[in-house]
Amino acid sequence: MTLLLESLRLVIQPDVVGAIILASALGLILGAIPGLTAVMGVALLIPMTLFMEPVPAIASIAALAAMAIFAGDIPGTLLRIPGTPASAAYVADAHALAKAGKPERALGLSMISACCGGVVGVILLMSVAPLLARFATNFSSVEYFWLGCLGLSCAVIVSAGSALKGSLSLLFGLWVATIGLDTVTGQPRFTFGSLELMGGVSFIPAMIGMFALPEMIRNITAHHTGQASPVIGKDPIFSGLVHRFRTRWRNLARGSLTGVVIGALPGAGADIAAWVAYALAKRSSKTPDAFGKGHDEGLIEAGAANNGALSAAWVPTLVFGIPGDSITAIVIGVLYLKGLEPGPIIFVKSPELVYAIFIAFLLANLLLIPFGWAMIRLSRHLLRLRPCFVTPVVLACCIVGSFAINNSFFGVLTMLAFGIVGWLFEENSIPLAPAILGMVLGGLLEFNFVTSLLKSQGDFSLFFSRPIAATLGFIVIAIWLIPLIKFIRKANKPQRKSLGS
Repeated sequence: MTLLLESLRLVIQPDVVGAIILASALGLILGAIPGLTAVMGVALLIPMTLFMEPVPAIASIAALAAMAIFAGDIPGTLLRIPGTPASAAYVADAHALAKAGKPERALGLSMISACCGGVVGVILLMSVAPLLARFATNFSSVEYFWLGCLGLSCAVIVSAGSALKGSLSLLFGLWVATIGLDTVTGQPRFTFGSLELMGGVSFIPAMIGMFALPEMIRNITAHHTGQASPVIGKDPIFSGLVHRFRTRWRNLARGSLTGVVIGALPGAGADIAAWVAYALAKRSSKTPDAFGKGHDEGLIEAGAANNGALSAAWVPTLVFGIPGDSITAIVIGVLYLKGLEPGPIIFVKSPELVYAIFIAFLLANLLLIPFGWAMIRLSRHLLRLRPCFVTPVVLACCIVGSFAINNSFFGVLTMLAFGIVGWLFEENSIPLAPAILGMVLGGLLEFNFVTSLLKSQGDFSLFFSRPIAATLGFIVIAIWLIPLIKFIRKANKPQRKSLGS
């Protein structure tokens, strides 16, 4: 209790609170601009933290990240352009609600879910952080391979429509992930002599293109053919949310726990947590066919997993010095700059700093409500603009965001090329979500698969030789076999009926 009071005293200092408020406002603005992700926002904040004390420096990074993750839902809901990779998991439901005249409800659900997931994540982490970190360190390349397979299996589960088209989309994403230099031999693959492709396809421009350009083309054609634009909802942001969360409390709780567990695994992060949470929501739902059409179960569960995972990613970072995601990889550098060595020793030398970071996260998630409400009130007016005015501005933001990733015009070309691919996919009813997840997890999957085979000298039994690996492996294989068994049973039913008659 004394440690918590000391940590709270460090956080409620005027300079710390001021840094959290300013970083929160910056995170909302950056997260709402397509292409400017939470990672980029943290990178932009680093020069400012050089002039701060350790607590306000780390607290401002935590606050910016928490706000930016939620703000990524705003362009996804209003314009169908995910602001962050995690937002892509439920962008179809959020945008469908906006088109139905309920943008406030979609963003209100995202905001409350993110706040609850973050708060639950911080509370659990403050009590069980060492236990979760100890469990995460048991994961080798074999476990991460199966975790990647689990994530890819979720891609087909969450895709709407034909499972075959979902699988084709997933394979396309995995192929894109192989472009560049081979991680083991260093040989170029599918680069076609291009030096820019040696480093692989940048994920953010590809995601912006696949989601943004098809929507812009749709808006232009809707304007010319007389199709109706989305109608602005007139309900208050918090209207009906209490009732919705009373009926969806299981999704909220499960999403928060999913985010904490997955986020505590080094390298997993909010992206995988959001996709897995959305898949779990769809698998356990009584109305899975409604997903992707404005349903709120996946929106609530994945939204809670986002911020829950964001908090949990700090566990391996602080306890063992292993970055939990891209943001905490930057944080490790800041800690070293401040003379603090991440790892078990930080709990001995500066335990109050660790809990001060958790309290700052808690404060940032609570600030999501007033700050998020103000941002929603401002952003909802985007839908009042005619497509001929919105489309050029959105395209300009996409170009700037794609260019800013690597300060290269090649990012813009990547965005345009994948925009055409995304338009072709949507015209043929091929879902985009599996392709996006294939790009995200393809590199992780390949690296851990090759690393595991090198360790075992080609012996595949290694993938089932460890208890955690065997458990994950059997879960993944079961997920693969269940749809096949259902298909065989459905195919045999007509034969049995014909024999019976």
